[in-house]
Amino acid sequence: MKLTIYLADDHAMFANALALTIEGFKDVSKVKTASNGKELIDLVEKKKPDVVITDFEMPVMDGMEVIKRISKKYPEVKIILLTMYNNVQLVREAMDHGVHAFLTKSFDPSELETAIISVVEKDFYHNDLMYKALKYSASVNIKTSTSLTDREKEVLHLICDELTMKEIGDKLFVSDKTIQNHRQALLRKLGAKNTAGLVKKAIEEGIYKIS
Repeated sequence: MKLTIYLADDHAMFANALALTIEGFKDVSKVKTASNGKELIDLVEKKKPDVVITDFEMPVMDGMEVIKRISKKYPEVKIILLTMYNNVQLVREAMDHGVHAFLTKSFDPSELETAIISVVEKDFYHNDLMYKALKYSASVNIKTSTSLTDREKEVLHLICDELTMKEIGDKLFVSDKTIQNHRQALLRKLGAKNTAGLVKKAIEEGIYKIS
């Protein structure tokens, strides 16, 4: 697995240092940088990367707008949002718009590498900040009339347990394609954009409980 990563941050020194760090990750083949969200979107439109890493506060176009545009037009591209703020409400909003992972800028490089691999393999990365946001979602406990089959609930629980699609298929003795079909049905029924959104919706609706 060799990944292409695009990075957007308006602080050139930080962006360049981070790019050098990411280039050292064993699963990364190429890193490109942008100084704002608009430049990042332009790069994505020329050639899609596997993962984009975007700062939250930037001139011209901020990180939240980047998330909205990429998740709508290029849902297969994974998005990691960086911010200076440890803000649960921001995490929840970003999850609603399609972010796959969320890191504060105090992250350790090893955590960033883990997050990149996780969003590619599992479609989301679950760290302490994401956990706090999900715990808040559990307290909201929004009940809807969503009707899921027993198998869909089983698949959803395994997704929330952070299993990959292949691991779920192996556990349930069905093909990866079958699991992908269940995942698409879950996305549609729960109104989620990706796996991170599925986990949030499952917790909000009381389908899955955080241990």
